[in-house]
Amino acid sequence: MDAKLQAGQPVNNAPVALTPKDLRACWRSWMMYNLSSMSFERLESFGFCLGMMPALKKLYPGKVERMEAMKRHASFYNTEPQIGAIINGLAVGLEEKRANGEKIDGETINTLKVGLMGPIAGIGDSMIPGMLVPILLSIGMALAAGGSVLGPLFYIISFNAIVITGSYMLFMKGYRMGTGSVEALVSSESVKLREALSLLGVFVMGGVAASYVNLSTGLDFVTSDGVNIQVQAMLDGIFPKLMPLLVVLGTWYLMARRNVSPVKAMLGLLVVAFVGVAIGLF
Repeated sequence: MDAKLQAGQPVNNAPVALTPKDLRACWRSWMMYNLSSMSFERLESFGFCLGMMPALKKLYPGKVERMEAMKRHASFYNTEPQIGAIINGLAVGLEEKRANGEKIDGETINTLKVGLMGPIAGIGDSMIPGMLVPILLSIGMALAAGGSVLGPLFYIISFNAIVITGSYMLFMKGYRMGTGSVEALVSSESVKLREALSLLGVFVMGGVAASYVNLSTGLDFVTSDGVNIQVQAMLDGIFPKLMPLLVVLGTWYLMARRNVSPVKAMLGLLVVAFVGVAIGLF
């Protein structure tokens, strides 16, 4: 078929159904390459297009229809990749229905993607880097504190197990349930849950910072009455862990408000630590 496919016009002489193997291939391509070939112009678009290719090759045997679908899925796209797998499943399901003659045009599929990537990104950022990563890191750091190799192994294995399993389940849920699966995620009823997850992540990060950011000052001075006052003891009496808190807040300010890269922030901390120790401040 060389003419441009119209909504409601089947591509193939007989209905084509995607098999579980096809769906797993789509999910696997997205999971492995979602952040590949990124640019500020398109971000995750090529990763999304690659994740659609196993389905597009089967659904659109003709070159024209396949190229049209590839262009559709190579437009700007950006969301949290793991939770965002539900959008990939939804898009695969819609493409299957479109190829089999249902009245779904390409613009509808693209509009759904663009409309959902923002809300899904908010949910994913709250759940993955905002909650899951801090919790797993805090456990891994506690295990590694005594020099045990179980710390990094725990984080690597548990993170990948949770993320891979969750991403796969969401992809399949998006494919089977269509728009209903996404509506359940972005509905108003889930707002409180997302806020609670974000708050939990903040609490965990605060606990990690208080436990593993160690900073104290060695400054002391003698009053006119001959009393030796240690600055660190005085600070602990007023506000325990004040200096680690200031370090965390200062680093956050530089990275979030001043757009300082993590590498530059770490180098800056090393310089401050070196100078502080050299002059007896720390």
